[in-house]
Amino acid sequence: MACHKETMKVLCFGVGQAGGNVLDALLRYEQRTNADYVVDAVAYNTASADLRGLDLVPEENRILFGADEVSGHGVGADNELAAELAERDSRQLLRGTDGAPTSTADAFLIFAGLGGGTGSGAAPVLAKHLQRIYEQPIYGVGILPAADEGALYSRNAARSLKTFVDVTDHVFAFDNGAWANAGEDVSAAHDSMNEELVRRLGILFASGEVSESGTVGESVVDSSEVINTLRGGGISTIGYAASELPESDDGGGFSIKGLLGGGSSSVDELDSINRITTQTRKAVLGRLTLPCDVDSASRGLVVVSGPPEWLNRKAIERSRTWVEEQTGSMEVRGGDYPLPESNHVGVLVLLGDVSRSDRVAEVRSTAVEAERDRRDREADETSADAGGDAEGVVDERLDTLF
Repeated sequence: MACHKETMKVLCFGVGQAGGNVLDALLRYEQRTNADYVVDAVAYNTASADLRGLDLVPEENRILFGADEVSGHGVGADNELAAELAERDSRQLLRGTDGAPTSTADAFLIFAGLGGGTGSGAAPVLAKHLQRIYEQPIYGVGILPAADEGALYSRNAARSLKTFVDVTDHVFAFDNGAWANAGEDVSAAHDSMNEELVRRLGILFASGEVSESGTVGESVVDSSEVINTLRGGGISTIGYAASELPESDDGGGFSIKGLLGGGSSSVDELDSINRITTQTRKAVLGRLTLPCDVDSASRGLVVVSGPPEWLNRKAIERSRTWVEEQTGSMEVRGGDYPLPESNHVGVLVLLGDVSRSDRVAEVRSTAVEAERDRRDREADETSADAGGDAEGVVDERLDTLF
């Protein structure tokens, strides 16, 4: 069995259908990669069918709440009702931690879709009560709806995101709209999008592991590095890119000596530097979990993974410096994550406390329009002018966010 050290241990909660499904996907990814960072997993829902649909969350950790009001049928997209039910049943929600090894967790992680009902309404309530009791940081993983998921989902997300940021120590954001391929139905793409999200989170949390061979990185990214990058609150986004390594008879990958017939397993330094710096640029300039202005990030973390012989310290430092230049921040950490059996060099870049995102602005704009339309309909029914305050209703939740 692998020996683990310095891995970031997380106690995970999935709230609502999307939150539960992402939590299930994270557990599946952890199993597949033989990692060990989830100390326990708990799922909450107002719909019993969604809880039954989970595969890896232990059955005893699947908690149905609000049953007296909605009889296990869910709240639809009514996130205000979900928040009321979660507040009323807060003791029931907190019982989800009764059997969990909370003292071994470095942080708590709450997954929720912010566009629906149960997750967007109940996740901030859960976070608030966990903050009241535990000293560990409480992080949210908030999933923003794509535009074609409907105006109501954008309205819910705009109202929920600000609250989620306020009651957690940081929110990892994932934008469905940025990851749905052109012409692809979002619901059909959820599995692949969940996989992209949990791969990034899995690498982040597992990066301090010691491999079975005992290989330790020269500059290990442990839990303290992650926590320091996320301190101060706000929203983060994650980029990732990887390059497949060439095959080599001796397992050392490409080398000049190998081309000349030598038996050395040394890796060509220039090749290593080029691969790492190129993947760093792709990670930052490619698809982030939340599209944003990179120079609006306050902090950053660069994790370079792959076979130890490919983890060139000069390249890792160059990559860290480049991210500093792109963000304008002097708080960019960097380190390596040796994976002796891997055939890829990968670079993960976490950008913390980003302050400008067109996607968040777009969600907000759609929410304002949805609120205005709703109030116009009410005005028609009551012959009163109730449409003018739509922007204020949304602004009161987003006025200090971006």
